[in-house]
Order: sequence, then structure tokens, then C-alpha cells
Amino acid sequence: MNEIIAVAKKNINEQLNLPFSIYSSHKEQMINNVPVLKPLLIFILNGKKQLGKSNAVECNSGTFVFLSNSSRVDMRNIPSQEEYFAVLIDFDHEDFSELPQNTAPHIEYIKGEICPVIEKALLQYIEFSSVAPSNVIKHRKREILEILYHSGYVDVCNIDSPPSLSEKVHSMISSDLSFEWSVDHIASNLFMSASTLRRKLKNEGNNIQDIRNRSRLSHGLHLLQTSQFNIGNIAELCGYQSQSRFTEQFKLLFGMTPREIRRSKMID
Repeated sequence: MNEIIAVAKKNINEQLNLPFSIYSSHKEQMINNVPVLKPLLIFILNGKKQLGKSNAVECNSGTFVFLSNSSRVDMRNIPSQEEYFAVLIDFDHEDFSELPQNTAPHIEYIKGEICPVIEKALLQYIEFSSVAPSNVIKHRKREILEILYHSGYVDVCNIDSPPSLSEKVHSMISSDLSFEWSVDHIASNLFMSASTLRRKLKNEGNNIQDIRNRSRLSHGLHLLQTSQFNIGNIAELCGYQSQSRFTEQFKLLFGMTPREIRRSKMID
């Protein structure tokens, strides 16, 4: 695991545009309502991750958890030996097309051990991602799915779930946070009327403004975890003119302030 951590840190430090993310912290993070817009594979290389209310799912160092797309997931990241460190890879619907199809029910997550074969595949993917073009990387990413399947995790075929309407709207807004996504524009892109969009979102317990706010704040959370931008810049990038307003809304959604997230990543 140490070799993977070293290579991943080297690539991130070189500011490369990489097809994976690194989340690390030196203090515990307890983050509520984290949106998972695409199936998300998380390799816990150091520390411990707990998921769900009352920490229903616990993943120790040397394990992975594969999450289905979901509107809200509670996460707790717990350092061990002074650091929590995880590599995250998200997948698109088409990435699953080459896996065997079955009629088994959809599942919310898969949890497993990072065996030597999976460890080697992850290391090669991280190393390869720093030199290969993006149209080649997508094939290596799909190889990870196939390796998981042939390592006995056949439920990987059932981790991809058709997104809800709320998730589709969230993804649309997240694709360009600088664009003014009006209700009419969103409805047009989804081939429905504005009134139908509002009604269907209401049936899911959502509305456009709440989804817009979550989209912006989710991007802010990602930037806090993966970049060195100051909080004021992040607030601006997320469409907030006021850092205090950004902080207030961030705390309401995630249960931690942006400053608390940043402090958790600092070594005392």
C-alpha cells in the first residue's frame, strides 16, 4: 500500500489532470449528506472509513468499498498513524457495458479486501494515468471492473443504478456551475415541461434551488479535499459572492465548516 500512496502523492504534487482523486486527512472528518453522482470505487490505503447512519459500514486500511450512485451518504474518515488516505475512482454507465449482464437486484455497495491482484491493478492504473491519453485511460479503468468481477466480486455488475431525476439535474448543474441553469433550460434538456419537472422533483422530495445549492457545495467539498485554493476562492468558484454565506450553507449540509475540513488535513 505504501508504494501506491507514494506514487499517487507524486502524481498529485505534479498537478497532473488525473482520472482519480485523493482524499486524505490528519484528523477525523465526519461529513454528512455527501452526494455520489456516479458509481464510486474507494480504496482505503491508510486509516478507516465508516459509512451510513450509526457507521453501518466500516472499511479498514487495505479494503475497498464500491458505492452505487446515491443522493446522500454519510461518511466518516478516521486517520491511523496520523493519516487517512484513500484513492477514489468514479465510473460512468458505459464502463459497465462489457461486464456480464444479469437480472440480480441492484445493490448499494460492495466491500472487499485489496488482494495482491487488485493492488497491482490499482498501482498500474495510477502509474499509467500520468502518461497515457484519456481515451486510453478509460480502457484501463474498465479493466479494474473486470478484475474485481473475476476476483469474485460478481455483484459489481449490479452496482450501477439508473440515476433519479434529482441526480440527473444535479449532474447537469455540476457540469457547468458558471452557467445560470434556469428551470426552463433544465426542463428543456430533459425533454419535459417546467411544471412537470417541478412536480417530479417534488415527488422525490427535492426542488431546483436545493439541488443547485447542493451541486455548488459538493464542488466546494471536493475542492477543499483535493486542492490548495483558499476558502474565499473556493466560495467564488462555487458561485457564492460571500464566503460567510458559503460557510453557513456548507455547515448546514455537511455538518462541518470549510475551515474544519481544511484543519483536518493539516499536521499539528
